[in-house]
Amino acid sequence: MKVLSIISTPWRATLEEQDDTIIWLMHAIADVGAEVDVILYGDAAGYGAKGLDARGLTFGQTSQSNPPDINRDLINFLKRGRKVFICEKSLSHLGIHKDSVLPGLELVSKDKLVQLFDRYDKVWHW
Repeated sequence: MKVLSIISTPWRATLEEQDDTIIWLMHAIADVGAEVDVILYGDAAGYGAKGLDARGLTFGQTSQSNPPDINRDLINFLKRGRKVFICEKSLSHLGIHKDSVLPGLELVSKDKLVQLFDRYDKVWHW
């Protein structure tokens, strides 16, 4: 079974953890042999920006002392042979130029998303 996981909510549970929960889960699922790929969509497209640095991440009066390294986690996911797509329209909406995207991430135009979804047996949205 091939799964495409749409990640649209960034910084989910990163106050309690040193990882993004869903990216961690995708690594765990890949560890047991699942064919899972990721698309960064909406605000989570910002995860694909080179040099993303979450040091100083705070929520109210609480600071994350061991912040996530999303760039590292995405690069490691690619090294496993998995794919990470990123929606071009989401990047544009966030003001991120496509030249600022991590190497290896595949840009997808919004009008090609349905074709991308058709390549997978399941599409999960987080």
